[in-house]
Amino acid sequence: MHWEKRGLIFQAKGTYEWMMHHASIPCADKISEEVVRIYFGPRDSRGRTHTAFIDVEAGDPQRIIRVHDRPVLSPGQLGGFDDSGAMPSCIVNHEGRKYLYYIGWNEGVTVPYRNAIGVAVSDDNGISFTRVFPGPVIDRTCNEPFFTATPYILIENGLWRCWYASSTGYFVVEGKPEPVYQIKYAESDDGLSWRRPNLTCIPYQSESEANARPSVMKEDDKYLMWYCYRESVGYRTDKAKSYRMGYAESPDGLSWVRMDDRVGIDRSESGWDSMMIAYPNVYEHGGRKYMLYCGNGFGEAGFGYAVMSEC
Repeated sequence: MHWEKRGLIFQAKGTYEWMMHHASIPCADKISEEVVRIYFGPRDSRGRTHTAFIDVEAGDPQRIIRVHDRPVLSPGQLGGFDDSGAMPSCIVNHEGRKYLYYIGWNEGVTVPYRNAIGVAVSDDNGISFTRVFPGPVIDRTCNEPFFTATPYILIENGLWRCWYASSTGYFVVEGKPEPVYQIKYAESDDGLSWRRPNLTCIPYQSESEANARPSVMKEDDKYLMWYCYRESVGYRTDKAKSYRMGYAESPDGLSWVRMDDRVGIDRSESGWDSMMIAYPNVYEHGGRKYMLYCGNGFGEAGFGYAVMSEC
């Protein structure tokens, strides 16, 4: 496996008050053979995350067709699980509707933030979304007591299958709490009520690792997953410990084998993705696989893409 980096697609530069900086967690939705819509999470002047989108040429995502002039989903009501931000993670097309699964977050007191997973729907081809519930659909439980985030969902034979990040606790690093999290599994009959067996898909390689933002694809008789992972100490400033890409395979979507050495993409020597590459989203177009991903600063440097080599 080898990915050819094609470069930066988009960086938020204060065009609107709600898009002052960051372009995090890109999420592709192929709306035609010519156009891919990329949802992402910019931050406003108060640091809150909204969900916005750009339309790009499907075969050359650096060719931007449109930057939408308003958010499709903004932070929720005061006191809600998403009152500090609503960040996209996955689009599901089902029976003529688009389901946006997003990461809602609150500012924390003892820890920096708390995440949970929400869902909104669109009946206008993804131009706007309305929350199905004011609360989250995948949140803390007795077995998962910290937070949930970054879902990816496939529908197979009527079964909604979700891979998502679940925090297992915190490390205190230089007096500040840093969360660790790993990818787990849930399933549903309707995409709203979820059964959660507390099944870990991607176990830690070290006690201080965090892995998140799965992107799952079924190919022939196996499942493929791309994700990102980091260490807890020094990952904000030390390239060797910061976010990089991982890869795993599974026969059933439940039991996974990590094959990180086969992922075929790493941080660049210099430039916008030299410190970290994170939050992959893999999709197919024209018989090839495309990967959207964030660069330095958790998307502060923007997001770009790579194409899997045919060799």
